[in-house]
Amino acid sequence: MKTIQLSHPTRNVHSATAPFLVIGGSGKTGRRVVDRLKTLGHEVRSASRSSNLSFDWNDDANWDEVLTGVKALYVTYHPDLSVPGASDHIRALLAVAESQGVERIVLLSGRGEEEAQRCERLVLDSGIPATVVRCGWFNQNFSESFFRDLLMSGTLAVPNASVGEGYIDADDIADVATAALTGEGHEGQIYELTGPELLTFRDIAVIFHEVTGRELNVVDVSREDFVEGLEAAQLPEGMVQLVDYLFNEVLDGRNASLGNGVQRALGRPPRDFRSFLQKAHLSGAFD
Repeated sequence: MKTIQLSHPTRNVHSATAPFLVIGGSGKTGRRVVDRLKTLGHEVRSASRSSNLSFDWNDDANWDEVLTGVKALYVTYHPDLSVPGASDHIRALLAVAESQGVERIVLLSGRGEEEAQRCERLVLDSGIPATVVRCGWFNQNFSESFFRDLLMSGTLAVPNASVGEGYIDADDIADVATAALTGEGHEGQIYELTGPELLTFRDIAVIFHEVTGRELNVVDVSREDFVEGLEAAQLPEGMVQLVDYLFNEVLDGRNASLGNGVQRALGRPPRDFRSFLQKAHLSGAFD
């Protein structure tokens, strides 16, 4: 694992008064990181396009203002670091972070995505102490995203239904990100996060039935039929393109292996999918 040479003097980011900024603070991992930092007594700013502190990746007019006084930064990119042009935005953000004296960065990245890994290198080579949290598919995609509607429909018509994926819980991601933002020893690390087992969509259907009692039929469909179904569901064009890319290019077996990032960063095993599903079911996510 590469360790970067720190170009800044060592400074304290642990003070309860040192501000933390979470870009994408209303997202699946962002809001969890915000909650954890606040629980630890830190001052936290949450920035997104819809927040009072507005942050738009396509408009850098107020980026200096947003990063003023910030010491540690958690970066989630919308819609995904895999999209063309993401590295240009990350490069621009790093320039502002450098000018504002940001002392630590944690980047949420994607497994098996070429553009995402280009962004990782920019962050790790920036001279600002940095950590990469590299993830694939979230457990919460099945309870907080359009996947939930597919589960509730009783039919999961997707490409590559028999490809294994190491689904990771968003709470584990937030725990790792918070540790990297507030603790020592994480600089220069790439933490590849997965759950404890590889699961196919067919495996997920079995677990979903066992936990909820609901039948879930899995149908392996062509790329063309899948895209047609996304369009019929009236997903925005950009989201259709992203989901198509994730299902048909990233979910091609390249990530059919387990990472040990949770264990390395936290010294404990990751949460498993069944436990996540049981918790989501008890919360009424599938009512």
